[in-house]
Amino acid sequence: MQKQNRTLCVALAQLNLRVGDLAGNTRQSIEAIQQAKAQGADVILFPELTLTAYPPEDLVLREDFLAQAKAALEQVRAVSQGISVVIGYPARYQGAIYNAAVVMADGEFQGHYAKQELPNYKVYDEKRWFMAGEQALTVTIKGVRCGILICEDIWHDAPIQQAVAAGAEAVLILNASPYRHDKHARRQQVVTEKARLHSCPVAYTNLVGGQDELVFDGDSMLIDRAGARLLAAPLLESGVWVGDLPIDQVGSQEQVAAVAGEIEVRNAAKEQHIYQALVTGTRDYVRKNGFTGVLLGLSGGIDSGLTLAVAVDALGAENVEAVMMPFHYTAEMSKEDAAEQAALLGVKYRQIPIAPLFECFQAGLADAFVGYAEDVTEENLQARIRGMLLMSMSNKFGKLLLSTSNKSESAVGYATLYGDMAGAFSPLKDVYKTTVYQLAKYRNTLGPAIPQRVIDRPPSAELAPGQLDQDSLPDYDVLDAILLRIMECDESLDAIVAAGYPKAVVQRVMNLLLLSEYKRRQAAPGVRITQRAFGKDWRYPMTSAWRHQLPLTES
Repeated sequence: MQKQNRTLCVALAQLNLRVGDLAGNTRQSIEAIQQAKAQGADVILFPELTLTAYPPEDLVLREDFLAQAKAALEQVRAVSQGISVVIGYPARYQGAIYNAAVVMADGEFQGHYAKQELPNYKVYDEKRWFMAGEQALTVTIKGVRCGILICEDIWHDAPIQQAVAAGAEAVLILNASPYRHDKHARRQQVVTEKARLHSCPVAYTNLVGGQDELVFDGDSMLIDRAGARLLAAPLLESGVWVGDLPIDQVGSQEQVAAVAGEIEVRNAAKEQHIYQALVTGTRDYVRKNGFTGVLLGLSGGIDSGLTLAVAVDALGAENVEAVMMPFHYTAEMSKEDAAEQAALLGVKYRQIPIAPLFECFQAGLADAFVGYAEDVTEENLQARIRGMLLMSMSNKFGKLLLSTSNKSESAVGYATLYGDMAGAFSPLKDVYKTTVYQLAKYRNTLGPAIPQRVIDRPPSAELAPGQLDQDSLPDYDVLDAILLRIMECDESLDAIVAAGYPKAVVQRVMNLLLLSEYKRRQAAPGVRITQRAFGKDWRYPMTSAWRHQLPLTES
């Protein structure tokens, strides 16, 4: 083949793997190799740390775990006849552990590469586990000199410069790049800019699926040397996608235009992708932890309504149970709307009034509470009775309990510890209240799921007569805007006030945010969809006097 017409047929193995499931991950890898061979691929490119899945965290510090990963690698090598395989695994050599990639072909190792840029920010802690590599790796695949990079490497300049300087004519990148609602556009920008800058085509494979609080969205791609995208694997879908990567030329105008059109449409569908991420994260958390069914408290409000829809779309109506637990302050419309939604989605539904239990608790506490007026304690008792009932049913039925709290409420502590915060997984944990409304409206475009009255009525915890969220909190449009500035932009109070938000409101939101840290440390994990979620992204101290010293100039 003449140099000016060379192409490389690349298979992108965009797989949904499970951390620690070395046997299952190896089986998926071997099946993907067989698919790639059947489609005539020259090389198959897997995600970062394929054999262990990502992130394996402190498992990689165990010698037995590393030995199992090495044994799994040997199984993959045995099926590499007739194709080049680029796959990730944790490697130990010379006394250190590396986030590594290995290239194999025809049953032989062709080279090892160690990730050079180890992310240690936001949800990443790779410097805790791995030593950074220093050397480029280039290997020849079907007459093409290919450089190997791993994930964070492409977000920096030095690794690709080093690979090109070592003779790379194309770059193959293994990735475990987690989803957030604005990530896929930024990811494509970075990869295309590097391809264009170095006049070097790129193959990029990303992991897909949920792992604890992270969701990986796939978005694997082939990019020509001019930076045009030639193949776009679907978001949040597992599979093997095969395409030709031109080495010396660029893709055809027709192909480039078609893929660009797909990407433009996809990038405009924000609510769709967020909803898909919530469904994927919930499904994988439940199933990868060995559960088949879930249950949740259905209040007739929008948070539990959206959570129920996510659960049904993730697991099927037959695997979801909803429980309404009314009290004296529960509106009739709440009971009606909860029953209607359960019927719309076809889930098992039961109603357990909590008034008798509340009265028993009151009687048991009567002597201890003599001389104390009723206050928020009695409101929280209602929530805790509901949490106790749900946890008891979870234990008895073997169903995982879903929490229905959203990010806005968790931020300011508008949730009851050991009450409505009870649960093993929280699908809406990183979803602002304003986004909850957007997603509820989006879900109804797919089919009736959430009664319109649930979306339209003012939100209320219904723990006291006539109670509304807006009586205790700023309007959610204002609250969410302030929270975003504090959490995702790290803006100071002065800066937020200067942007036009009332001084007293900003002070109160920041104070509540800091005060509520102890609650969030005890909250269930949930799907991460923003730039900064509660959990690994957010590591504020529980004990801190800083909130008393917040600087704020008079305006």
